[in-house]
Amino acid sequence: MADNINDWLNEHGDYLYRFALARLRDPHQAEDAVQETMLAAIKGNSFEGCSSARTWLTGILKHKIIDLQRKQIREQPVSDLVDLDNSNTSMDDFFDSTGHWLDKPQALEMPDNALEQKQFLAVLDECLGRLPQKLKAIFMLRDVQELDNENICKELEITATNAWVMLYRARMGLRKCLELNWI
Repeated sequence: MADNINDWLNEHGDYLYRFALARLRDPHQAEDAVQETMLAAIKGNSFEGCSSARTWLTGILKHKIIDLQRKQIREQPVSDLVDLDNSNTSMDDFFDSTGHWLDKPQALEMPDNALEQKQFLAVLDECLGRLPQKLKAIFMLRDVQELDNENICKELEITATNAWVMLYRARMGLRKCLELNWI
């Protein structure tokens, strides 16, 4: 384990990059998040050795990722400012006028072999890319990073009701996309 700040990037950089890339799904953003993490670690100089350097750096990185996602939501492109009721995640696509399913959702099964898993993950990544930024961010925070709703609301500065609606729309949009492109 590296005790010297100068060795942290060499020893933990690849791990931190993979961690950020898995959550952000953008190589440039992942690199930026790792750089910001290293800068914060050097500037803060608050490592006390109570945990491993990797654990401490990962904690900083988690906060940098959340900050980046929060910034992206606030700086949302005009193209994402569409009425969700008319976008590809319209609830009318799933329910009839009485509120019953038009077509019950199909069960999604995880592929058995490595090639099918790779293809599935590529389709999932494509489907995530089609979601509006706000929906993608809340899905990643809740279902990938497994943050609880209270922390998500605090981080994104939204109400609990808004968070649940956004999460529902994100999941339904992903389900629809996966049903069209995978099943």
